[in-house]
Amino acid sequence: MPDKITFPKLSFTDYPPVVFHFQVHFLTGGVVPNEVDIRFQKLSGLSADISPETYEEGGQNLYTHRFPNRISYGNLVLERGMVIGSILGLEFNTAMSMFRFYPSNVMVMLLNADSEPVANWMFFKAYPVKWAISDLDANSNQIAIESMELAYTRFQRLTL
Repeated sequence: MPDKITFPKLSFTDYPPVVFHFQVHFLTGGVVPNEVDIRFQKLSGLSADISPETYEEGGQNLYTHRFPNRISYGNLVLERGMVIGSILGLEFNTAMSMFRFYPSNVMVMLLNADSEPVANWMFFKAYPVKWAISDLDANSNQIAIESMELAYTRFQRLTL
């Protein structure tokens, strides 16, 4: 029997990835926006649901048939400290004030400790549907947080 038990060394990629290191790239006309517009504090809405359609067969009272129907997607919500002069902010302003939309593809990259991508998702034909800023409060000493919400046609995970 060995005196010492040795465990194999595992790299960072052997563990489930952490969720705090990510980037968001807006791919408009093949141009990636400036460094400010890829960094966000929080991202939510990575979800897809299939609502089953039910069919009741005549004479069958024990169960109903359930068939997959369309896929629905949640909106992609991005949060960050408010940035003055952001190109992305200008696009949101154009959409909200002039009702002009320029859909673009958005790639979300989950990164490891070495800033290498471990997972990527592509959101197709994304466009702004909501913009909000945190409450302005003279009694608070907090950073102004802006929230940007995007609708999109579909998303898919990209293999590395």
